Amino acid sequence: MGSHRRIAHSGRDLGTRATVLTVAAAGAAAALGAAPAGAAPQDKPADTKAEVDRLYEQAEQATESFNKADERADRLREDLARTQDEVARGQERINRMRQALGMVAGAQYRSGGLDPSLALMLSSDPDGYLDRASTMDRISARQAGELSDLQDAQRQLAQQRAEAQRKLAELEKSRKAVAQHKRTVETKLAKARRLLNSMAAPERAAYERASRSGERPDLAGAGPASSSRAAAALAAAQSALGKPYIWGANGPSGFDCSGLTQWSYAQAGVGLPRTSQAQRYAGQQVSLSQARPGDLVTYRDDASHIGIYAGNGQVIHAPYPGAPVRYDPVGMMPVSSVTRP
Repeated sequence: MGSHRRIAHSGRDLGTRATVLTVAAAGAAAALGAAPAGAAPQDKPADTKAEVDRLYEQAEQATESFNKADERADRLREDLARTQDEVARGQERINRMRQALGMVAGAQYRSGGLDPSLALMLSSDPDGYLDRASTMDRISARQAGELSDLQDAQRQLAQQRAEAQRKLAELEKSRKAVAQHKRTVETKLAKARRLLNSMAAPERAAYERASRSGERPDLAGAGPASSSRAAAALAAAQSALGKPYIWGANGPSGFDCSGLTQWSYAQAGVGLPRTSQAQRYAGQQVSLSQARPGDLVTYRDDASHIGIYAGNGQVIHAPYPGAPVRYDPVGMMPVSSVTRP
């Protein structure tokens, strides 16, 4: 198979994010249905096809960038939630410490006066109060320890609040990156579809016919998988044959390229990173001549596409929108690496 055609990506079967990406998918669908732009009279079908292939490749690169940014946003959301929880617990601890000290202060006041050390501990600025050297000889060792604990708790709370603010700003920046990558993908998809629609009917039909292959090749004598986990991952990928390519999706109803490999290995109990670039290093590197069923095959120098080796020179992969999960020859495009998770 010469050049490899593909578009990019759109949904995700993950919690609330599914709603967001369903909207994105609707936007991509609208873009794909845009009115065709006529090709220039001098354009040849081969030139148009090559340009469509190039746009699909660029869209897939943008999709992996989208996946990376989206994965980072997920981690930041989790980190922010943990930090906010720590802030809440820290504030509760300080409130309890102040309440306990307040009870002692109240008892002392009723008995004839408030110990200056307690006034210090209940001060809104205990650091400033403590810095007044004249008070130091009026604080017992026990009270000094209690004050130190309160001061430490206040400093820790201030640090946690600052960290929460930093992570919130970082999350907002990451959200903008996700949105930018999504717009890039959708722009490439819309342009590719307009070019396809500009083709003469026979050429367009031939191009799209190639996207509906996927018959099971002869895998007799393909050899054993490298491990039971690899065999299970390959079986999972085979169960996904015919499922649609959806950019940003990692199953089970649709997949992009790295979403398919991540989901397939998850069914085997193996956690892979989200992007094809990260999956490239998620195991032992072997040569293509040593590839065994279940190995990951990445493509192009930037590892922007990935599939699962099925044996007998075939891979299972999610090619591009309009082309469901299917088999294709392993040499469909330049192989950059083979990884055995």
